[in-house]
Amino acid sequence: MQKSSLLYSLITLVGVIFIGRLFQLQIIRGESYDPIHNAAVKVMYDYPERGYVYDRNGKLLVANQLSYDVMVQPNQVKPLDTLEFCSLLKITKEEFLKKFKKANNYAPWLPSVFQKQLAKEDFAFLQEKLHKYHGFFIQKRTIREYPINAAANVLGYISEVNEALAKKSDYYQPGELIGKNGIESQYEQFLRGRKGKKLYKRNNLNKITGSYKNGKADTLAINGKDLTLTLDIELQKYAQQLMKGKRGGIVAIEPSSGEILALVTAPSYNPNMLVGRKRSINSTILFNDKISKPAYDRGLLAAYAPGSPFKMMNALIGLQEGVINANTSFYCYNGFKYGKRKNAFMGCHCGIFGRPISLKTGIAKSCNSYFSNTYKRIIEKENKPTQGLNNWAKHVKSFGLGNYLGYDLPAGSPGLIPTGDYYDKRLNYRWNGSSTISNAIGQGEVLTTPIQLANFTAAIANRGYFYTPHILKEIEKKPIQDSTYTVAKTTTINKEHFEPVIEAMHEVFKTGTGRFSQVKGIEICGKTGTSENFAIVNGKREQLADHSILVAFAPKDNPKIALAIFVENGGYGSTIAAPITSLLIEKYLKGEITSEVSKYRETKMINLSLQSEYDKLIAKPTEEIASRTK
Repeated sequence: MQKSSLLYSLITLVGVIFIGRLFQLQIIRGESYDPIHNAAVKVMYDYPERGYVYDRNGKLLVANQLSYDVMVQPNQVKPLDTLEFCSLLKITKEEFLKKFKKANNYAPWLPSVFQKQLAKEDFAFLQEKLHKYHGFFIQKRTIREYPINAAANVLGYISEVNEALAKKSDYYQPGELIGKNGIESQYEQFLRGRKGKKLYKRNNLNKITGSYKNGKADTLAINGKDLTLTLDIELQKYAQQLMKGKRGGIVAIEPSSGEILALVTAPSYNPNMLVGRKRSINSTILFNDKISKPAYDRGLLAAYAPGSPFKMMNALIGLQEGVINANTSFYCYNGFKYGKRKNAFMGCHCGIFGRPISLKTGIAKSCNSYFSNTYKRIIEKENKPTQGLNNWAKHVKSFGLGNYLGYDLPAGSPGLIPTGDYYDKRLNYRWNGSSTISNAIGQGEVLTTPIQLANFTAAIANRGYFYTPHILKEIEKKPIQDSTYTVAKTTTINKEHFEPVIEAMHEVFKTGTGRFSQVKGIEICGKTGTSENFAIVNGKREQLADHSILVAFAPKDNPKIALAIFVENGGYGSTIAAPITSLLIEKYLKGEITSEVSKYRETKMINLSLQSEYDKLIAKPTEEIASRTK
């Protein structure tokens, strides 16, 4: 009797459990139940096309091409002829086991990429035989294609989603593609679109018997949105051509909008190198190159001493603070004596000895003495140097220096604008204007990136305001409306103080250090810079070739383009950076290089290689020191 009661009780308990489970699945979960964990349901994803990318003039920069991936769902795989399957995929048995284990560890019930991006001929051959291998199937998707070999640093690339990201995401699965770096990463949510999903019922023989719930749970794929960038790809290509054989960065901005016209890092690479099955090999080569650093965006990340172009900043601050005016003169005796010590002397190469030098001449001839005196007056205007330098730093930072700027690209460096508090901590309050005199000429602790210098130049061109630099112009032909990029930011310098500085910048290209790089019919305003460059090579301090710098805008009135150019080990700013600047300005404003003088200049710059200078860095420098500017 007791045994019979126990049996009935067990049967009743099992029945209640089954009924409860059915109630949970069909009533409680109902339509919201995700069936992808069910072995009786096969999920097929329909991947959308990523959005296309165009330059400001409608030229196609990024397109798509069809790719075929072999997928695996581990819990559906049955015993197979492993060697035959490996020969079809052209992989080893060890590779097979490694790939299968990885997919099984992630999720046995979910499809994972087993072998990516088959060649078309391999796909056709494999498709005929794949029915023999349960749990494996072909998934079509699109990968990127770059019609123009340019702007790899801007465009970025796409790569596979790893397991860590997939586990955190409610959208991505391992092996799917996601944007990395550049606009592919920054605007991933616009470019990727939304993948579609189709669910099918399967019987115990793993055969599809029809759609799951008559397709009620299916979703359609939505293609990604097309983007229009602010880049002028012809200017970008030309700038990259001029930087061949050189290292450095070029940034060109439209002052009236903050739109980035060109963003060049040199050396760079062909964006198609990071597409297809060779992507892994090429990425290892590119990202492991610690010498030339082709994957390092010098335009956004490299923080350099700005050199002589920073003298214009001190001129503007001096005018704003009333410590100088346009007619203020200083004397130069081959340099500036700033202390009692024998070596407390900053040399100068302006070539004007013992005669009064005005602001205009000081900028045109790049006089170190003039701006050392100006800087010293700025710092010593307040009772304490800490207050004076804090006030100086406030003005500098109003131009966007010393911070990330807020542009719409994922890479960046804040640079460094020292404050009085910064020196109080480092020098234990024992310092004054003379102690930090290198800041007067853009050396010392001051560090800026090329994009920051270009933005600084655009602010001067606009007579006191700038728009945050940005790379996105339109989404699906609709202009961006983000106030971050459409509302101007005002500097702390009054408008009237910009005119004497702009006149002096114009003089640079008329009679000053940039006079040999004039362009007929275009009024260029700019400032050259040359930073001495020291490095520790093989444990010894050696002087290497100077860095070549130039900032400029044109035309003088109603400016259309502002640039910053930095050529590592390029020598005088007037010899390399200046001719490159004038060529870029002429190319952008006129559409072509017109005069014989400019064509000669173009040929010289394109053929000029500084590789012999870079080869002198036979060991990776452990320290770099830029001590003065010319």
